[in-house]
Amino acid sequence: MAISSLLSNNLQAPYVKGLLSDIRPLPLLVISASALLVMGVVMISSASMDMAAETLGNSYHYVLRQLIFAGLGLLAALVAVNVPLAWWQRSGFLLLLVALVLLLLVLTPLGRTVNGSTRWIPVGLFNIQVSEVAKLCLIAYLAGYLVRRHEELMNTWMGFIKPVVVLAFASFLLVIEPDFGATVVLMTAAMGMIFLSGVRLSRFMPLISLFTVLGVLLVVTQPYRIKRVVSYLDPWKDQFDTGYQLTQSLIAFGRGDWAGVGLGNSVQKLFFLPEAHTDFVFAIIAEEFGLLGSLLVLGLFTVLVVSGLVIARRADKAGMPFGACFCYGLVFLLGLQAAINMAVSTGLLPTKGLTLPLVSYGGSSLIVTSVTIGVIVRVELERLDRLRSEAVAKAAGKGGKGGAVYD
Repeated sequence: MAISSLLSNNLQAPYVKGLLSDIRPLPLLVISASALLVMGVVMISSASMDMAAETLGNSYHYVLRQLIFAGLGLLAALVAVNVPLAWWQRSGFLLLLVALVLLLLVLTPLGRTVNGSTRWIPVGLFNIQVSEVAKLCLIAYLAGYLVRRHEELMNTWMGFIKPVVVLAFASFLLVIEPDFGATVVLMTAAMGMIFLSGVRLSRFMPLISLFTVLGVLLVVTQPYRIKRVVSYLDPWKDQFDTGYQLTQSLIAFGRGDWAGVGLGNSVQKLFFLPEAHTDFVFAIIAEEFGLLGSLLVLGLFTVLVVSGLVIARRADKAGMPFGACFCYGLVFLLGLQAAINMAVSTGLLPTKGLTLPLVSYGGSSLIVTSVTIGVIVRVELERLDRLRSEAVAKAAGKGGKGGAVYD
């Protein structure tokens, strides 16, 4: 793998090397993820109670379900921590098959449509958002391919095109749902993984051009996407129609000021801001805790992403190419989704239906994100185990030599 060599010019500076060597990423990763999870439960409680009481007759409907999802997420993370990376690597084709089958099943009558999007498959009391599961499976498959076919990937166009075709087919299925946000996150994370594996930037140029053209076509051929772009450019022009969601989000940020109006005192959650407990929970955080609360959330995600990147880089240096590549992809998924969600809430990007990982309401997102954190933790634990084994072997070797000389 050429991941470290690509970053060496910047990361080999003495002060950067000292900083990275002093970081203990595992505690930082767990603490930041736990803090975001707790904050999410608190904010969902604040943002959803009035709406739940009015529409469902139970103020605690969403928060109780989120607590159940959090418990299931913690259990899933514990399972993921105990699953060897070798299993993920061996199961790449199976995981690809699972992802494609789910993306196809959701387009059948089994799929459930909400607000014009068919993204869920009902399973008893819960709904599975298939894009969340598919992204994890596809990243695992791609990591295995990049390691298994590294020489072919580096030296031939066909090695580069094969995974792109697979990802393009999956993206096509996501667009049909439609789930344009998940498509952007998946393809960007995948391209980042391929780039870090050592593929020359020149190979991406035709692909970037093609995706740009396709992206423009997807926007101009769907009236609702054109409306989103127009409302993004000037949301106040039509603030009671296409720009309504964004203007209400911006009002929440404005009301928050420096320190916020206080927990539970948000006005925008009172039926003004749609999806206040899901896609726009960051706006409610800004309203109730102000700029300081927003910066805290941003800081926690920064710690989470940087910790994951440090774990991935150390795994690569320790001779764990699959673990490093898989970890990079998972961190990209988390970081990109969080960045896009917060950018949408602040008006920096057009509105997209993406949750804020670990914070927004939603079972599929929370459980899959928990599995993602568990896998990243597993990468670091396997690296530490490898270092201990090497240290023990080295110590045993020295001891053996010393005994032979003495005899």
